[in-house]
Amino acid sequence: MLRPEDFFDLEGFEFRGVFDGCDYVWEALTRAGRFALEYITGIDADKMIQGKVMAGAFIDDRDAVVIGEGTVVEPGVFIMGPAIIGRNCQIRHGSYIRGDVIVGDNCIVGHASELKNCIMLDAAQCPHFAYVGDSILGRNVNLGAGTKLSNVPVLSTKDPQTGKRPTIKIAIRGTQYDTGLQKFGAVIGDGCQTGCNVVTNPGCLIGRNTLVYPGVSLKKGYYPPNMIIKLCQELAEVERR
Repeated sequence: MLRPEDFFDLEGFEFRGVFDGCDYVWEALTRAGRFALEYITGIDADKMIQGKVMAGAFIDDRDAVVIGEGTVVEPGVFIMGPAIIGRNCQIRHGSYIRGDVIVGDNCIVGHASELKNCIMLDAAQCPHFAYVGDSILGRNVNLGAGTKLSNVPVLSTKDPQTGKRPTIKIAIRGTQYDTGLQKFGAVIGDGCQTGCNVVTNPGCLIGRNTLVYPGVSLKKGYYPPNMIIKLCQELAEVERR
């Protein structure tokens, strides 16, 4: 239920090795940066940037960033390494890629969207005003405008001696799982969609092909595949006087 294969079809995903040996899907987040660096070291310097980087885009460290053929990086983009960006992607104006990022083929990272320590499988999209931190998006996931994958609990405070936050724990069907992660956004399975202004609270696991309707604030926990999650609210029409 919680293995990578339960959320994603990894067949043909060029960077599937980041999931090798993971008993729990969130474990891949501890490996994203290291995997990206190891992958990058195997690439010749003249093949690092094969896509089109338009004038006005800024790459902080070109020795730690790979951009695949057919990908377009628009003006106003800022990319920090290590980062892998696959083929035929759109990295649109104003997006911010903060490092430890793996982006598959045919993905969209849109205007004012921010990525940090995350994995996007092929054809995943966060086209408008999204925050994707410490999270994994499956194939063909689409985040509606303004979707935020929150990764730090509101009440999370650092230990004064160690400087570390408590790890995020998730209760699923009577069993509590300690993720070992101080920051953890969401795992969103293949084919899922969120509506505009959805917020997932830290530690959300969403099964394949589930829809989250606009305006939902999703509590941490596990949500099964093939579901519709919607906010049920009552609207009142009152005569204006």
